[in-house]
Amino acid sequence: MMSKPLSPSAQRVQEVLDASGRAFVVRELEQSTRTSAEAADAVGCTVAQIVKSIIFRAAATDRVILVLTSGANRVDEHKVAALLGEKLGKADADFVRERTGFVIGGVAPIGHREAPVTFIDADLLTHAEIWAAAGTPNALFRLTPDDLHALSQGRVADVKRA
Repeated sequence: MMSKPLSPSAQRVQEVLDASGRAFVVRELEQSTRTSAEAADAVGCTVAQIVKSIIFRAAATDRVILVLTSGANRVDEHKVAALLGEKLGKADADFVRERTGFVIGGVAPIGHREAPVTFIDADLLTHAEIWAAAGTPNALFRLTPDDLHALSQGRVADVKRA
């Protein structure tokens, strides 16, 4: 049985993963994985094991800021701004699509059109395996926190809202 080809955005993520030299597999599912709860249900893990990719816009420099946080956490924008040394602005759907190449709900931690400044929620490091979006609102891939750190080149920090 032939497997259905990946959509272009999911294929782009798979190509970046393949180039890493590790055996990651993007899974494009029938059901939505847009929210952390939907993604956790789809792959049979906890919401805390889902990597949420949140995009912000740096207010002064217009840089793309990517926060990779546990699906169970909310991002504390003040903590991220302090780490960045710059206030954060909102990134609307057009900014996200233009600057990352992904739609909201499918932003992968890798494969962006423009390299973002990346922060990783320290809580993700407490899990043996995690799942991240892979370019579409119904595509994901499994990895370890160490893989996430290596692939994204992100800075591990406390970014969650108390």
